[in-house]
Amino acid sequence: MLTSEIDNTAFVLVIGASGIDMVGRIETELSPGTSKPAYIRASFGGVGRNVAENLARLGHPVHLLSAIGDDLIGSQLLNYTREAGVNVDAVLRVPDNPTSAYMAVVNKSGELAFGLDDMRTMDFLSSAYIREHADLFKQASILFLDANIPPKTLRTVLSLARRAKLPVCADPTSTTLASRLSPYLDRLHIITPNHQEAAILTGGDCDPSDHAQALEMARKLVAQGVAFAIITLAEFGLVYATSENSGHIPALHTEIIDPTGAGDALTAAVIFALLNSIPPDEAVRLGVAAASMTLRSPGAVAADLSLEQLYDHLVV
Repeated sequence: MLTSEIDNTAFVLVIGASGIDMVGRIETELSPGTSKPAYIRASFGGVGRNVAENLARLGHPVHLLSAIGDDLIGSQLLNYTREAGVNVDAVLRVPDNPTSAYMAVVNKSGELAFGLDDMRTMDFLSSAYIREHADLFKQASILFLDANIPPKTLRTVLSLARRAKLPVCADPTSTTLASRLSPYLDRLHIITPNHQEAAILTGGDCDPSDHAQALEMARKLVAQGVAFAIITLAEFGLVYATSENSGHIPALHTEIIDPTGAGDALTAAVIFALLNSIPPDEAVRLGVAAASMTLRSPGAVAADLSLEQLYDHLVV
């Protein structure tokens, strides 16, 4: 996987969405045309921003490239993310546009019932903006990106990464956006789709309870050029594949307070582990532990995340 030639003390470069999450958890059945009592919380989120914060809380330096509105929420998001340890100096402020937002309704089991997102400000994450920060590609150890990046900008990002010989980890983000990564699978070192996104990328079907089928899909991603494919399967855990080995890791049985951000925590933990020369099979176990901690947290990132905590929750 990540070779000893990579400087694991260098920062991780993260390019992706930042925003505000609004999550409502309802204990009864939804009814159209009326309101129902619910537990509602707001926190800072966005796939890219979440991955960056998780890495910072694990103790690794990280730079974030993102676009947010020039509004109060954007200012609060920047201050919070900076205080968590992320370098946000290059985050783009967009006048007269709102900071991105995600709204979710989850059922009493903690499963997503409905989700809405407003990511229009991410359209300002242009190729020109990325080129202004091309030096960061030369200085970083690895690049993480999410598929909220506009298609033209994504092409620029991957071109600069190739020139800098920078390994790339990508999250397809949603079934709507996953196809943006399809032309670039052979440029990705790591990919972390869920089973629905993996089906779009491979042109197949995937029953998350069928580990053999999911493993075949992970191997197909490797055959398409990905070095390390991780497919998350919700309550059925995950499968992973490289050119050398593959496997299934069951999910930890845990109370789900909020499902938002669990996949981002998994991705960040895997990146952190690989940068610290931890083998892939142990890296994915640490990722499952990070996801489990986040599921039990009332927000997109577990504030007490640490390597020690991950090993305390490790799947054996």
